[in-house]
Amino acid sequence: MKSTVVGLFDDFADAQRAVNDLEAAGFSHNDVSMVSNNTDSRFGSHGSGGSHDASHSTGAAGVSVGRGVKGAVGGAVEGGVIGGLTGLAASLALLLIPGIGPIAAIGPLAATLSGATIGATGGGIIGALAGLGIPKEEAGYYAEGVRRGGTLVTVHADESRADEATRILDRYNPVDIDHRGAYYRSTGYTGNTENTPHYTPEQIHSDRTSYNAYANTNPLPTYDTATSTTATTMPAANVATASTSNMNTMNNQTVETGDRVAVPIVEEQLVVGKREVERGRARIRTYVTERPVEEQVTLREEHVHVERHPVNRPVTDADTAFREGTIEIRERAEEAVVAKNARVVEEVIVEKEATQRTETVRDTVRRTDVDVDEDVDTDLRSTGTTVTGTTTTGTGTTRNI
Repeated sequence: MKSTVVGLFDDFADAQRAVNDLEAAGFSHNDVSMVSNNTDSRFGSHGSGGSHDASHSTGAAGVSVGRGVKGAVGGAVEGGVIGGLTGLAASLALLLIPGIGPIAAIGPLAATLSGATIGATGGGIIGALAGLGIPKEEAGYYAEGVRRGGTLVTVHADESRADEATRILDRYNPVDIDHRGAYYRSTGYTGNTENTPHYTPEQIHSDRTSYNAYANTNPLPTYDTATSTTATTMPAANVATASTSNMNTMNNQTVETGDRVAVPIVEEQLVVGKREVERGRARIRTYVTERPVEEQVTLREEHVHVERHPVNRPVTDADTAFREGTIEIRERAEEAVVAKNARVVEEVIVEKEATQRTETVRDTVRRTDVDVDEDVDTDLRSTGTTVTGTTTTGTGTTRNI
């Protein structure tokens, strides 16, 4: 079974690196597509609207492209615009889609969008994505993202490699489509039509600035691995610190008889907090696929055969001579009746669980220690002068003399 992985990128360079990684990982050119806004003509000039005109050339992959585009393909490759994508660049198509604007399409989507039945309408990108199983509303956000200067990357991969494709796209800052869709709606977006105006490069730049302001007040959601855990801010250590001047004074201080000096013992404590980081996400999409099936059934049919044989004998009572009548014999046949029943054959269970683990945090902490040199004069011992001892408290060491 095939799955479709879709990513929208604000920066074409990010999308290009993602596609390069997909190719390096062994994903086929026939399964990877890229659709990028070409308002600034970075890929070359377009044909006169639509997917192609009467004087069109054909790329190496058999995709029809507009007038003048064949040279643009070579220029885009040589100029590094799509450097490294030589396998896909052969299918480059420059299109002008009503409601979206000038775009450059590479890969299988280029062929789809070049078709007159899809690409020539304002919903071309939406229809193409919907055909890949993307929900229509979400497909509209992706199309709007291209209209506003973005680059779309799609990967049609085996289900067993869908997670790998997702991880590759996630390396290069793809747009959170739900968050971006909320922003589009805040700007009045209600969907694309053929009359939706194209964005100019200046409008694209202004929209990016507007989105940054929106994101500052409406931050991206976080995807926690625990169901209802709030990130904990690591507290700062509450440690009193003596200044250098005070320490020097303390070191040179002379203690007179009857004085008491407190020498603080300062130590650092290791404070370990917790904060949550995103380790991954899962997005489950459902879509409908069709496959041909066949069954054999034995059918019964009846056939009537009429035969005439020459006879020469006398008429008897059984021959019912000279009587009129009608004999009707009907032919019957069986025909196949097809009915389809929907049955649940598998369930995909999506759940999220939280696990706990103990991690040992190792670091070094500092502590102030005090060395006491006891040098008691012999004469003082003889006169009875005593040292009472050393008392340790939570704030330091106090010597009573």
